[in-house]
Amino acid sequence: MSSEAVYVIGVDGGTESIRVGLFDIDGNLKVSSQRSYPTVFPQSGWAEQDPEQWWGCLCAATKTLLNEAQIPPERIKALALDATSCTVVFLDRQMKPIRNALLWMDVRANREAEFIAGSGHSALKYNGHGNVSPEWMPCKALWIKRHEPDVYRNSRAICEYLDYMNYRLTGVYVGSINNASIRWYYDDTEGGFPAGFYETIGLDDLIPKFPQEVLDMGKPIGRLTPSAARDLGLMEGTLVGQGGADAFVGMIGLNVIKPGRVALITGSSHLHLGMSQNAFHRKGIFGSYPNSVIRGIHTVEGGQISTGSIMQWFKRQFLRGYEKEAEESNTSLYDLIGQRAEKVPLGSDGIIVLDSFQGNRTPLVDPKLRGAIWGLSLSHRPEHIFRAIMEGVAYGTEFIFQTFREANYDVSEIFACGGATRSRLWMQIHSDVSGLPIQVPEVQDAPLLGSAILAAVASEFYPSIDSAASRMVRFATRIDPNPENHQAYRFFVDQYISTYGQVSELMHQMTDKLMSDRDSSGTGRSF
Repeated sequence: MSSEAVYVIGVDGGTESIRVGLFDIDGNLKVSSQRSYPTVFPQSGWAEQDPEQWWGCLCAATKTLLNEAQIPPERIKALALDATSCTVVFLDRQMKPIRNALLWMDVRANREAEFIAGSGHSALKYNGHGNVSPEWMPCKALWIKRHEPDVYRNSRAICEYLDYMNYRLTGVYVGSINNASIRWYYDDTEGGFPAGFYETIGLDDLIPKFPQEVLDMGKPIGRLTPSAARDLGLMEGTLVGQGGADAFVGMIGLNVIKPGRVALITGSSHLHLGMSQNAFHRKGIFGSYPNSVIRGIHTVEGGQISTGSIMQWFKRQFLRGYEKEAEESNTSLYDLIGQRAEKVPLGSDGIIVLDSFQGNRTPLVDPKLRGAIWGLSLSHRPEHIFRAIMEGVAYGTEFIFQTFREANYDVSEIFACGGATRSRLWMQIHSDVSGLPIQVPEVQDAPLLGSAILAAVASEFYPSIDSAASRMVRFATRIDPNPENHQAYRFFVDQYISTYGQVSELMHQMTDKLMSDRDSSGTGRSF
């Protein structure tokens, strides 16, 4: 490496792990390191993580990265972080966690979501004037206030994964306009936090617990404290730039920051994000959010809660018998079963999978839905179900795109990143189902690159996010749809959508029954 070269660090705090990447200012990934942390699922629909483990994993991953890179820490000029959202943290007066964080996919607060939706407040336009997702900040905060009042009362700060980590880095308690706009109902064009809305839903005492300063992405927050620098192995005073929610930072890492492109951010979940010059609000679509990524442009959102996480579930529960065969074949378990799934006919011989294992984020916005697999026969093998899961997720994505089109928001090209892009089969299925070309970038961890771009902007290597993304993002692969497959998949997409109409009421009854049983048995709390 040149002695004059300088670098930035991007940090991606994901659902299953935290990843740290060292980039030059042209967007080339030099070294990366990763550490995993566990998620606990105390009950159906619940998901929690320990914030202290995020910090420990960040420190370990950063030290490993520095050791592998073998460059002086003073040549690293800035870092920025993205994280899952809305993952809610509760901090005491010493700014230490009181309890586990409620992970973004936690949907325990569905009753609170129904209550908030019933308020009819104008702020609910960001939910498309429809159901409210229990993933969002007010729902989770209200659940804690109702079920764990001591935790709520003793929380000096209630914030996101990102805010907590930035505080650990800099000692500055500050929010991101991205998280605040997309999950907290914050709108800086209308004065910031909607005090009337929070008062209406009984959370007027929540706003003082929020960060009182909210920064645009790419703005400097502060510098590494001595203790943070020591824990990370970096220089004291290294600049920290403001980040945002992982998927929205991924838009930057895909250069989807102007109208006309749609980002497909894959991982444990799928997010579908685009930019609009004009504001609009419609049932089944989240947003549009003003200034949440680029000032002066609105962001449109769709999402699936469970996608890659279903693949992980299937692998853990049903593919253990194939581990030895994969090892003997010198291939991964996913590749082994994927090769077999490639030979399964389109439509998986009649199997339909509903991907709502943790509820439906959009367009149904229904936390009470659960997953389903139907059409099974005794002739089906694991590879049939494996392919059916891939197809079911792709059907869910097309359901969202159909909702976009109904709102006159056209989708013409997909820019994809994340774990699913490592499967050519899955990307081809997505392309065939939706009939759209898919572009895959050189750096497939777009949130990691997006965070590095924000670090480069914060340290003034570039004057804007737009100019930085134009220089630092490059694409490697284009996948085009097969027109015949697209036509054939239309039947299965219709079957997928129709299934929700057939089983939704049964799923609601089952979810209500489980919730009632837990309430009566006194197991409604988790510490």
